[in-house]
Amino acid sequence: MDNYNREKEIKEAIEASEKVLTHLYNARDLFKSAKNWGYFDMFGGGMISTFIKHSKINNAEEELRKTRYAVQNLKSELTDVNNTMGINIIPDTFLTFADYFFDGILADYLVQTKINDSLSQVESGISQVEKIIENLKSEI
Repeated sequence: MDNYNREKEIKEAIEASEKVLTHLYNARDLFKSAKNWGYFDMFGGGMISTFIKHSKINNAEEELRKTRYAVQNLKSELTDVNNTMGINIIPDTFLTFADYFFDGILADYLVQTKINDSLSQVESGISQVEKIIENLKSEI
């Protein structure tokens, strides 16, 4: 591959990385908001706070679905530039039914733990993708 084509492929990989980051940043913000609503819910927020918390979680999960698609595109672009860095950024699903049905401190605590775990995984994914971008930019 000549220098022009290699640089073009690297720029495409950077662009794909930035799309992944956009979705991860959005998911992180939504999980942070869900986390705040979760604390309120744990200490007597009631059904309204439970609903808002799960709305934030659902929106974050939608961002993660978009992230999955963007990651597949990124992996393809990384293959084009012979970069095989792995990306592992997909959190598990939530305990929505249990939180509504058993609206109590235990269910709230379990959901809060899942929010924190997901937030941690998303932040790890952000770090991974930021490192990929840094490595790609150093190759231009």
